[in-house]
Amino acid sequence: MKKKGYVQEIDRLNALREYNILDTPSEQIYDDITALAAYICDVPIALISLIDADRQWFKSKVGLNVRETPRDISFCAHAILNPDIMVVNDALEDERFAQNPLVTSDPGIRFYAGVPLTTPNGYQLGTLCVIDYRPRDLSNTQKKTLAALARQVVMQMELQRVSAQLAEALDQIELMAGLVPICSYCKGIRNDQGYWSTVESFMEQHANVEFTHGVCDRCMRQHFPEVANILLAQDDPLGYQTDPSSQEPT
Repeated sequence: MKKKGYVQEIDRLNALREYNILDTPSEQIYDDITALAAYICDVPIALISLIDADRQWFKSKVGLNVRETPRDISFCAHAILNPDIMVVNDALEDERFAQNPLVTSDPGIRFYAGVPLTTPNGYQLGTLCVIDYRPRDLSNTQKKTLAALARQVVMQMELQRVSAQLAEALDQIELMAGLVPICSYCKGIRNDQGYWSTVESFMEQHANVEFTHGVCDRCMRQHFPEVANILLAQDDPLGYQTDPSSQEPT
């Protein structure tokens, strides 16, 4: 069970890395969401918290000056263990947090409510959370609104992730659309620095692809005629290329 949990945590951290959001500057779209969460829930502190390997890092924050705190004292590290909202009405009455330094000293947390930021693939990367210095609760309407705002955070992260992938793909297309020098004999490719490499090396440098190798029908007949007579005659008794768009016999 411990090994399974370790693998799941590695997968979760890898999913977090895919968003390239850690340690990025503040952005108005996220700050608007935390400001709205603080206003609707009537609390002094609201955070978009992302749980890294050994820290919780705040993409957006209202009412808090620090940018990150250790994961081992994080309320949000507990909140991501379940898909639903986690509410701590009075941290001093909760055995998980009664001795927590975030409770016993600055900032003196007493109330916490956090909704996990769950990706489309089911990974809980962090929370949208609200915090107060006094014991309290949220109304059902406040809880539902906080959950809706958490979904908006995930949608924004997903939009930025996909946009970055599209931009990278367009850059690759522009590169491939340019004039690429190819050797007439060995079919090697010359890069922008003037160095020659194989087609495989060039593609792997500029696109997220891996190669396997085979032998086309024409080369099979030229270099391995005995094998071709057996294999190709079975698949193509008339000696035509297997590509249906080609109508010329080899």
